[in-house]
Amino acid sequence: MPNTCTRLLPHSSHSPNSVRLRLVLCANWLVVASTSSALQAQAPGAAAADPIKIGNITVSGSLRSRLYFWDWFQPAAGNNNYQYSGNVFRISLSESRDTWDWKAEFALPFLLAMPSNATGTGPQQGALGLGANYASANSGKQNAAMIFAKQLYLRLDGLAGNREHTLQIGRFEFADGSELTPKNATLAALKRDRIAQRLIGAFGFTDVGRSFDGLHYAYGTARDNFTFVGAIPTRGVFQVDGWGWNRVAFAYTAYTHEWGHNRHAADTRLFFFEYDDFRHILKTDNRLLSTRRADLANIRIDTFAGHSVHAFETNAGTADLLFWGAVQTGRWGVQAQRAAAFDIEGGFQPKTFSKAKPWLRSGFTYGSGDGNANDNTHGTFFQLLPTPRTYARFPFFNMMNNEDLYGILLLRPNANLTVSSEFHSLRLANRNDLWYSGGGAFQPWTFGYTGRSASAARSLASLYDTQLDYRLNRSVSLTAYLGYAQGLAAMEQIYSKGKDGRFGYLELFYRF
Repeated sequence: MPNTCTRLLPHSSHSPNSVRLRLVLCANWLVVASTSSALQAQAPGAAAADPIKIGNITVSGSLRSRLYFWDWFQPAAGNNNYQYSGNVFRISLSESRDTWDWKAEFALPFLLAMPSNATGTGPQQGALGLGANYASANSGKQNAAMIFAKQLYLRLDGLAGNREHTLQIGRFEFADGSELTPKNATLAALKRDRIAQRLIGAFGFTDVGRSFDGLHYAYGTARDNFTFVGAIPTRGVFQVDGWGWNRVAFAYTAYTHEWGHNRHAADTRLFFFEYDDFRHILKTDNRLLSTRRADLANIRIDTFAGHSVHAFETNAGTADLLFWGAVQTGRWGVQAQRAAAFDIEGGFQPKTFSKAKPWLRSGFTYGSGDGNANDNTHGTFFQLLPTPRTYARFPFFNMMNNEDLYGILLLRPNANLTVSSEFHSLRLANRNDLWYSGGGAFQPWTFGYTGRSASAARSLASLYDTQLDYRLNRSVSLTAYLGYAQGLAAMEQIYSKGKDGRFGYLELFYRF
């Protein structure tokens, strides 16, 4: 192992980019090598080891190690081409009794060789990829680490003698849309991958993520679920210190019903989300800077939304249809909030080509934009606290002021391998609004979303990407991702030196 890392270390004759790549590779190699004995002990296909028990307490954990490659759109000046290592180790203690259970989980994110000078100096150019977000959120450090409580909760099952009621209190993770898992495999996959976390999520793609401090009540039967969550999101996402709060609060209420029959299975949810941001910081929107500085009033948004997803069994295969929609009212500081978003998509899994098990999907997502920066209405759909990377695998966009026409091809040649390729045709919903990216509050002093003016251009980019997921055994999985964004008119307005971007990563995930 030391000899391998030594071979990766830079020599004086190498270029600066080569030196940095070798240093990052060496750092990531040391992380991966730390799990080598466990990997060698488990041959492909082997069953996972028995859970570690200390009396009635179960000990479990995971290590996720990634090597990131960024080639952001070319700025006038700044470091847009870099690599770094992002890792997170999690360990938990838990105990389950007849009518209650508890969990204490701690996370240790550690970021290595983060980029410097990864913020563009030209107008509107901003952070040049997520490496810049990590560096900025951790005081510009190139290496950062911190241990904090990821989850710390008590859950009561069977309130008032009824096992259908549960109450969870403390720090926990939550994803909207995940309240009820359908028995139908197609519906379950669609809810997990195409519905959950659009508005509330743990932002688990990042190397820190977020949790929620509060309470989670659920009433559930085989086909119905009522959920209420009232909580405050923790810090984290890009900041390795995940202990504190954000001065943001929300209340979420949802009713989900599974219905249908063998030939037509369906799952429908209606939900309401009240969000209150009382940080009194500069908002990201299309108004003049002087106007925004004068408006530090609360953001209070009410979101009324729902989804309905259907799977149809036919002689040729399984067809599916999904609809998700939301409207928003409330206040955006001194402005009235009036916005909407929807996603409609369909898919088909043919019985032919059974060895590859293909799943073809296409759809259209719309998030409203603001057409007039000088009136009293904010028309940009606000995505609140999502996990945006689920729907934007090259995460330079989200649902705000966005139109996304896309196609997806999923291949599952065996139980351990999944290959997914996506195409997205992206443009701004309103030319008078901004190009937005981000996933919500993660620090009291950082808004959580960035916006760039495209000077009235609408066409943003065409995104092509592929991801391979391979499960080596029940404990170990590997992932490789590569995305290429062909910048269009809006990108040309901002990044005139190079409107195309690339993003990729390699991941090892080990669970014990």
